Amino acid sequence: MSAAIELTPKAERTRAAILASAERLFAERGFRGTRLEDVAAAVGIRRASIVYYFRGKAELYDAVLGDALGGLLDQLREALVAEGSLGERIEAAVSVWVAYLGGRPNLARLLLRDAVEAEPGSAPGVVAHTKPFRALAESMVDQAGAASSSASGIDAAHLASAIAGATLFFLGAMPALVPDLEFNPSSPEHLEAHRQELLRITRRLLGEDAS
Repeated sequence: MSAAIELTPKAERTRAAILASAERLFAERGFRGTRLEDVAAAVGIRRASIVYYFRGKAELYDAVLGDALGGLLDQLREALVAEGSLGERIEAAVSVWVAYLGGRPNLARLLLRDAVEAEPGSAPGVVAHTKPFRALAESMVDQAGAASSSASGIDAAHLASAIAGATLFFLGAMPALVPDLEFNPSSPEHLEAHRQELLRITRRLLGEDAS
């Protein structure tokens, strides 16, 4: 579909339904294991209808990631440019991260699958969408280092790995690893406990006087 075409409200709803179903199926089956026929069936439309919106599976996959990660990036930026001390803004961003992934657990599973299944020469996947996040993390670490001598040695990749990795594993992997416990990490009480733990980790990494 040409980007110049303005979608009708009905077409916008159909496109949103395609993205939502595709996100779930990509999370469950991975990129290679998901067919456009499967997405169409989940939405209740013909396969040919998907091609009106997306030229192929790779473009659909990229659109799913762009939609999900674009929304997350917008919320993180909003938290990090809000009023308050640097420490308060970083903690607000951690809370945004947990709430966003907690409300969209399919995204956590999709990101884990993408990382595991990535191969040279395959679709760009998440990597194509991570540059703005890396720049944002590096900017915050630089600010923290300027504000606190104890935070000056923090590596942006290490901080992002500690925070992002914990949540992705918590939401995307734990339910599969401990199914007998009937563990629901997306429940409000478990999400809140996870958020509080990440905030403690963040404060230790940035230093107590990072705020």
